[in-house]
Amino acid sequence: MKKPESLRTHMINAVTELQRDPDRMLIFTENGKVRCTLAAGLSFEYEYKLNFILTEYAGDLDAVMIPLLDWMRINQHEQMANLEKNKDAFNFETVLLDNNTVDLSMILSITERVIVKRKDDGTLDVIFPDEPQYDTAADPTLFKMIDHKSGNVLAEWMSRPAIDEYF
Repeated sequence: MKKPESLRTHMINAVTELQRDPDRMLIFTENGKVRCTLAAGLSFEYEYKLNFILTEYAGDLDAVMIPLLDWMRINQHEQMANLEKNKDAFNFETVLLDNNTVDLSMILSITERVIVKRKDDGTLDVIFPDEPQYDTAADPTLFKMIDHKSGNVLAEWMSRPAIDEYF
């Protein structure tokens, strides 16, 4: 599994409070499953809950949540884009320790694809592919839907321009 270490690196690089004391960050997995159909060999998918814990955290919670959401946007985007998956994709709990610190536990729903290919010499090549990314919106384009039998245009529209107001 590669995503737990990827998250650790990202959060240490992003959150100033964690740069000072990275040992207060704990990451472990729960409810792990391996899904394999054997359709094309031994490729499979890890599916698990990733528990990301910060102990005695004294910083602003938004300084953790926003970099974490950015990591999810790249590494687990379907959990954010799919409204049904979004409901349980990211849960958290806090324990208030005193006026300045909290223990924070965040549980993320994670999947990781593992591609296993047999080489000519019989050895196995194991690849953890990057997550597919959403393409940015294309320039406005004319679309036509044509009936393949009659050649008649069934629908025609111009795509909308990209809206870039959030970034």
